[in-house]
Amino acid sequence: HVQLVESGGGSVQAGGSLRLACAASGNSKSRKCMGWLRQRPGKEREAVAGIFGGETTYYADFVKGRFTVSQDVARNTMHLRMNNLQPDDTATYYCAAAEAHGSSCGDFGFWGQGTQVTVS
Repeated sequence: HVQLVESGGGSVQAGGSLRLACAASGNSKSRKCMGWLRQRPGKEREAVAGIFGGETTYYADFVKGRFTVSQDVARNTMHLRMNNLQPDDTATYYCAAAEAHGSSCGDFGFWGQGTQVTVS
């Protein structure tokens, strides 16, 4: 089993920055792949960024150049640095974890409770 706890959400003005954190614990095999997803009001959940093996990263096109995902493997923590936030980034942001299958990731099987980001 894996536990994920997000922190760092809040309210900012457009153009501002926030840094989200996800503290992970539990079965390390089940969290070789980590990701950030978000759900905007009235929208479906969407992938934002991910990291595999602490190094290989993925970004959705709408955050490239603005968001940076990183992982401190020793501290079991993943971060999402979000710069130049816009009102469209307003959402609940979730941390998720998945097992790795070779060089690819399985479906996210563990989720945090989410942290709210509001951009005005």
